[in-house]
Amino acid sequence: MNIGLVGLGKMGGAIYLRLISKGFTPLVYDSNANAYSDHAIPSHHSVSSLEDLVAAVPQPRCIWIMVPAGYTTEEVILSTMHLLSKGDIIIDGGNSHYKDTIRVAGLVVDYSVEFADVGTSGGVMGETLGFSLTVGSTDDTYKRISPILDALSDGSDAGHLLAGPHGAGHFVKMVHNGIEYGLMEAYAEGFALLNRTRSFELDLAGIARTWNQGSVVRSWLLELIAEALEEDASLEGVNPIVSDSGEGRWTIEEAIDSRTPVPVIAASLWARFASQSSSYSDRLLAKLRNVFGGHPLQW
Repeated sequence: MNIGLVGLGKMGGAIYLRLISKGFTPLVYDSNANAYSDHAIPSHHSVSSLEDLVAAVPQPRCIWIMVPAGYTTEEVILSTMHLLSKGDIIIDGGNSHYKDTIRVAGLVVDYSVEFADVGTSGGVMGETLGFSLTVGSTDDTYKRISPILDALSDGSDAGHLLAGPHGAGHFVKMVHNGIEYGLMEAYAEGFALLNRTRSFELDLAGIARTWNQGSVVRSWLLELIAEALEEDASLEGVNPIVSDSGEGRWTIEEAIDSRTPVPVIAASLWARFASQSSSYSDRLLAKLRNVFGGHPLQW
């Protein structure tokens, strides 16, 4: 299967480099010409337009699209679709909403082009560690793209999975990211408590390292926490604003539709919103305390 890659952001670049390390030679296109130099992509692997990419990739083609979710993804998928031939495959490896994926997949399949949505987890470290991949497609399409998935995954038998029909790959990734919100918030709150105790002088990085050796809370996230705290345990230079990219919101919307309680995931999203706000509610609380109790305002 011959591969073309559209989108060279951080994840797209990591996918490109992973494929190169596994013996593939994907051609790449990004609307930002500077993206090629960001990943040191040689000129013979890059093209200057989507049309040139499709023309340069021999049939049968697999075009992996890794661009921001939403309108941009749909626009690129449909533009690519009209350039392809019967039997070619489009993969949406981004974080599209699964309902959009189901709709767009129908348009692609009606055009006689095959489609797969691939929930891609692992971050930029997937370049070296491999990615975790959940796929929504037909059985036949999954089999055809499996060599690519084998190269991108961590090499284990469970590195990639056919989760179900079109949309299932992105649905599973959406819930994955919702769980991630909750895990990260729990770790953050726990280490905040460790950091603020007045009873002990604690080695936070050391605690993270020790917890990762057999503890029930061990994880890759905890490894990253240990590395961050070893670099700067005070975190004073970090801007305390935590963005949300959408998947947490979608997870909660799905939970509402299915009447499934997800209080931890919901609370973690509210915490992210709180970090993004100007703390109007906190200012109002302070003003109320000042008005009825005479407590001084802090500036």
